[in-house]
This record gives sequence, structure tokens and C-alpha cells, in this order.
Amino acid sequence: MVTDAPSASKLVAVTLDEESIGRSGPDIEHERAVAIYDLIEENVFQPADQGIGQYALHLSMSENRLVFDIRTPDGAPVVAHLLSLSPLRKIVRDYFMICDSYYAAIRTATPDRIEAIDMGRRGLHDEGSKILQERLGGKVDMDFATARRLFTLICVLHWKG
Repeated sequence: MVTDAPSASKLVAVTLDEESIGRSGPDIEHERAVAIYDLIEENVFQPADQGIGQYALHLSMSENRLVFDIRTPDGAPVVAHLLSLSPLRKIVRDYFMICDSYYAAIRTATPDRIEAIDMGRRGLHDEGSKILQERLGGKVDMDFATARRLFTLICVLHWKG
């Protein structure tokens, strides 16, 4: 597992394939941009069997799989991995349901209730992040915080607004 050392490998760019992922309304595009910014701002990301360096990640969809096309910052191919989203679908769906509950609770619920819902939301987010790390195990090393940010981006890719 890669550590969060100053010399650790990292993502310096993340792009989304507009043909396979598509564009959305302004709210969703804003959330995607925020998720990408957060991921690039702080991450530890190193493809297996690669030296320490900087990487660019291009995400696309192919036959219901998320394609992680990892390149050097100047565009030279490093490696591509296909990730089935099936193991994440239920967690993403549950995550959206609990987020809806959280936003509804903010308007009317007690602080204790809001905190309980938020704990559940964070628990699902952690679970999705762990699954993502496991699914990419042996392919891409990343710390847990990076897995959380990447899971956030995957959720935003599924968000319908």
C-alpha cells in the first residue's frame, strides 16, 4: 500500500469521457468538478508495478464497466483497468437514499437525528471506499482518503440530480 509521503505518486489530472459518460445539467456538472478538484488536490495514487510519479486518469464507460485509463501527464499510456460497478451499485443506491434522508432531516429533525443519519451516510461512504480499494487491489495502490474521494466521484457519476 502506498503511504502519504511527500514523494508518493499522485494524480495530477482527472478527465471524464463525454461520449461514454455524457454531460449533465449544471448542478451535476458542478458536483463532478468539485469531486475532481478534491481528488486532485490531495491524493496518493500509484499504478502497480510503476515507479513513483505523477499520473493522469481518464474515466470512461465500456460495457457497464468503468475504465481507468491511467497515463502520464503528457498523455503517454501507462495502463488501463476495467472495473465492474456491480459490487458498488447497492452501496451507491443506499448512499443516495441516506443522503436524501439527511437533506430532508436538516430541515426538520433534531440535531441527534441528523447526526445519526450522517453517521450512517459516512459508514456507507467508508464501505464503498473499502470495496473500491479491494477491487483495485493489485492494480492501483491508494490510501483510504484517496479511495473516499474516488468513491465520491463515482457516486457523482451516477447522480441524476
